[in-house]
Amino acid sequence: MFERLREDINSVFHRDPAARNTFEVLTNYPGLHALLFHRLAHRLWRLGLKWIARTISTIARWLTGVEIHPGATIGRRFFIDHGMGVVIGETTVIGDDVTLYQGVTLGGTSWNKGKRHPTIGDGVVVGAGAKILGPFEVGAGAKVGSNSVVTKAVPAGATVVGIPGRIIIKRQSEDDVRRKEMEERMGFDAYGVTEEMPDPVARAVRSLLDHMHAVDDRIENMCKALRKVNSEYQNGELPPLQEEDFDCVRDESEETRG
Repeated sequence: MFERLREDINSVFHRDPAARNTFEVLTNYPGLHALLFHRLAHRLWRLGLKWIARTISTIARWLTGVEIHPGATIGRRFFIDHGMGVVIGETTVIGDDVTLYQGVTLGGTSWNKGKRHPTIGDGVVVGAGAKILGPFEVGAGAKVGSNSVVTKAVPAGATVVGIPGRIIIKRQSEDDVRRKEMEERMGFDAYGVTEEMPDPVARAVRSLLDHMHAVDDRIENMCKALRKVNSEYQNGELPPLQEEDFDCVRDESEETRG
């Protein structure tokens, strides 16, 4: 019991830089309080004392703002940051080292009995306000962006963003340098994008940049071949890219960063 409590406290220190000491964590972290209430309620639920278990769960919701059904299964080092508005359904299964932020719902989409809620793999991070709805699995190490609505399975290590949730899998590419050069030529900047939380629209634009680069290479090779056939052939000048054409992209980038 005390070993699990020590793990829970350490997990707060590892994932919340605002935590200063053990006493503060024990007395002022509603996510930890909700977890401790749930362990008691879950044990009573498994013993068949369901009314008492539900009553403890309800009291915990009043005190912490976190609603965890006593039937939910939760692994080790589970961390709820801030906690308010988190809802975890009865048949939810949560692995180890999972992090939820405020306003997360792990819910169901069916009134039928049986498995109705998601299974969350080890090391998953779910952003504030996200909704994961249905009896599917979110793979280990996945990340769910804030306010996303996820209604289908998520592969391990993937990222989900948007409504409905769009699944993005990180891929290693040998074309990153070439793509960056094309972006600089066009003035395109995928602002606010990191490898951990990529933007699907930016990814689509980058695919277009790759295609444009391939077209440029093909045209250049055709021009070289024509010059060999006809020495009088002159290359036509391509219209230059005007910086003002990309002011809207640049302005939106500055607003987002601000």
